Amino acid sequence: MAEKSVTMRAAVVKRSSDSFTFEISRVQRPVPGPLDILVKLSVTGVCGTDMALASGKLGPTQSILGHEGVGYVVQLGTNVPASSIKIGDRVGIAWLRDICGICAACLHPAGETRCLEQLNSGRKIDGTFAEYALVPSRYIIRIPEHIKAPDELIAPILCGGVTAYSALKNAGGTGGQWVAISGAGGGVGGLAIQYAKALGFQVIALDIGSSKRILCTASGADHFIDAAETQDVKALVYELTRQRGPSVVLACATSGRAYNTALDLIAPFGTFVCVGIPPPGELLSFHPLLLLDSGARIVGSTVGSRRDIAEAIDFVERGLVKPHIVLKNLEDLPEIATSFNMVST
Repeated sequence: MAEKSVTMRAAVVKRSSDSFTFEISRVQRPVPGPLDILVKLSVTGVCGTDMALASGKLGPTQSILGHEGVGYVVQLGTNVPASSIKIGDRVGIAWLRDICGICAACLHPAGETRCLEQLNSGRKIDGTFAEYALVPSRYIIRIPEHIKAPDELIAPILCGGVTAYSALKNAGGTGGQWVAISGAGGGVGGLAIQYAKALGFQVIALDIGSSKRILCTASGADHFIDAAETQDVKALVYELTRQRGPSVVLACATSGRAYNTALDLIAPFGTFVCVGIPPPGELLSFHPLLLLDSGARIVGSTVGSRRDIAEAIDFVERGLVKPHIVLKNLEDLPEIATSFNMVST
């Protein structure tokens, strides 16, 4: 006998020629396949990437976006192993929803985030701006029972938090060194400040505006540099670091100009980590001697593996990182989208 169709509330993206919004609609609740689990979401974060996807600038998407969801298992597919997950377990739903496990990237020790066949929330599979979502049982982000941090503090870690944490982890720096964070007043940048301080770094935050200064200071930055009001950013950074320079530079900003400013800051044998994504037409410009003379390296870091997520959540559990959150209802998403549209125009 076929299962009766059941509906749920969801925020469905609606696009026009020059903007987008979300419409709260009733849509069919997903039915788990044999190897799927059905999750009832309690909370979801809103990420800048969701808004970029909603705008259509990043290519085709599903109608339901969102990739920072936390919820509870309410139904198991018929072939889901009983030992892997159970009804009532708390799980996270992040950008990565499934991987192939067999491509060249997946076979690399830290390669799952680069899987060539990966499924992403909102891009190839419906996201978390809804009451329910499906999760492939072979790619579960289980939140252990000993983790007592509330859902609303875990949700931002599933994207912004783990992105910041894994970027610092990939940089390979050590406590006591200086890290400069470009775009430090954004969602990822603000969390990067907190993770960097928790890891023992000294932090220089770079951004523009008094509101960003307040946010970065509240997040624990040792120094804030307003790039718009500073004639020679590099000179000031090296003055603050006693001419050592930052051993790690995180480029969390999303403009090519900010990237080029940040690239000039890296200390000898330091690491420049590409995190933010500028528009396709905004390119980095540097001469190879920048790397040849300094011994510095440039790496890219994107979100994080399931292990990275577990480690990043542990910082929240221990009270070392606390995301700045504002609680809203699903019905408020159109208003949130409007504010993003205003900022981006």
